[in-house]
Amino acid sequence: MTTDETRVVLTIEEAAHRLGIGRTTMYALVMSGEIRSVTIGRLRRVPARCLIEYIDNLLDAPNQLKSAA
Repeated sequence: MTTDETRVVLTIEEAAHRLGIGRTTMYALVMSGEIRSVTIGRLRRVPARCLIEYIDNLLDAPNQLKSAA
């Protein structure tokens, strides 16, 4: 039996849970292309490595907190 941490592809809900965000936010990130996903048959799946890519992109982006002050 595989756990959420060892699966190669995740459902939208599983990916959202792993990031600690809501399902609606996850769908928005996938639909906007910020988080890449794949279609397997009729199913939408998020490769686990794409979550890491997304976090890496956030870390590489300029810090937006400076502009909020």
